[in-house]
Amino acid sequence: MTVSPKLRLLKHWAGAAIFGVVPVLALAQSSTLPPAPAVAAAPATTLAVAAASAAPAPIAAADMAPRVRACTLCHGKEGRATPEGYFPRIAGKPAGYLANQLFNFRDGRRNYAPMSHLLETLSDAYLHEIAAYFAALELPYPPPPAPQAAPAQLAQGQRLVQHGDAARRLPACVQCHGSAMTGVAPAIPGLLGLPRDYLNSQLGAWQTGQRHAQAPDCMAEVARKLAPDEVSAISAWLAAQPVPAGGKPAAQLPAPLPLRCGGVALPVAEERGRT
Repeated sequence: MTVSPKLRLLKHWAGAAIFGVVPVLALAQSSTLPPAPAVAAAPATTLAVAAASAAPAPIAAADMAPRVRACTLCHGKEGRATPEGYFPRIAGKPAGYLANQLFNFRDGRRNYAPMSHLLETLSDAYLHEIAAYFAALELPYPPPPAPQAAPAQLAQGQRLVQHGDAARRLPACVQCHGSAMTGVAPAIPGLLGLPRDYLNSQLGAWQTGQRHAQAPDCMAEVARKLAPDEVSAISAWLAAQPVPAGGKPAAQLPAPLPLRCGGVALPVAEERGRT
């Protein structure tokens, strides 16, 4: 029996509510319980010293695992979701990219109620710690599923991923996501090892304005140039590819980005004549 992503999500969140997993992520921002109310006012110097000593220190990686159980509930053990599911893998993704997505969910640029609810009270510093924890995980990728499209559609997807369409000023995916498609540190994600349905849904969300990134939103610009059959072809080809080199992001791109992207501090090619 096939379980729909919605039903699976409901089961996940029902389990979270029962076992109290979701509140752990928010409570983990503080390593101690709130102090009891003071009986008498303390001198100003005492309060200043106490405030300085209470400043949160970075959380050790060994201590983060139990604090991010609300994440792994959907994204899989240690964040390494398989390509058969709907939820994307987050283990090993560039830390800057993960942090940007956490900010986008919290601040409303990405709309997915469970994620927004989970993150709405978390600070920038704590979201950076979550991102750094998952980015540092080096875990093997499973083999890709069998191709789920006809050879002609897969060839169309490969052509668009590797070459784009210059006549439409449509950049190739590899121009931004790297020649190996494993992303570029610190802020560009890899596109391999992701479920086809997830890739389809994200491209569609950019096309319809349901997903946004920091301005300028380059992915929205690219996605809106794709026809429905091209979205399907790209998603099918990417989902069928093995992940090389352990999926580690490249240190840099061989050439400037073809267009400017918010949240990505990399050189951009000359933009004259773009439409």
